[in-house]
Amino acid sequence: MIGIWGTSGIGKTTIAKAIWNAIAHEFEGTCFFENVRENSPHGGLIQLQKTLLDKYLGKKLKIQSVDEGIGVIKEQLRHKKILLILDDVNQLDQLDNLAGVGWFGEGSRVIITTQDSGLLKCHGIELIYGVHKVFDYQALELFSSNAFGTNEPPNDYLELAQRAIAFADGLPLALAILGSHLRGIDIRSWEVILDGYEGEPYTHIEENTSKKL
Repeated sequence: MIGIWGTSGIGKTTIAKAIWNAIAHEFEGTCFFENVRENSPHGGLIQLQKTLLDKYLGKKLKIQSVDEGIGVIKEQLRHKKILLILDDVNQLDQLDNLAGVGWFGEGSRVIITTQDSGLLKCHGIELIYGVHKVFDYQALELFSSNAFGTNEPPNDYLELAQRAIAFADGLPLALAILGSHLRGIDIRSWEVILDGYEGEPYTHIEENTSKKL
């Protein structure tokens, strides 16, 4: 198992998706659970277990309890080489009931993203990678590459670029989203857009810009 941890918006899911795209073809079956934090309370862990089994077995099974689901997963998938990604896990029971140690066949890969590194350690995961904020000079390069296609902004955009970077707070995904959103727009439009972001937490900015990309 591999754990990827970091703050919200740092790009954990983007990394997991990149890994998925690169290696998914190597496995008998694949399953990518997005937003486990949100989906667990709504559909429950039993529903997630059913979805997991349906993905790999191609048939719907009747499961009455979480414990029954664990038994079926271990029995049905223990010889299958699978790729399972659990995105945005926030409780240990989500891991205990969806991806126990030794449940899947040889060569399987389970990748977990979370904001809580302690949760990964409690589950016995040894391969843990932290995703961290970038330094100021890296932020300028990442933002500029998305906004202008170069490592630095034009001189007349420098002050506005620094404002945009401040909103992103060093988060790589935020820098990429904001840069892409502002690409090809004139200075006056930059000013209007950035003025509208004043006082908003990054999560709201990300939601608004992502919908427009």
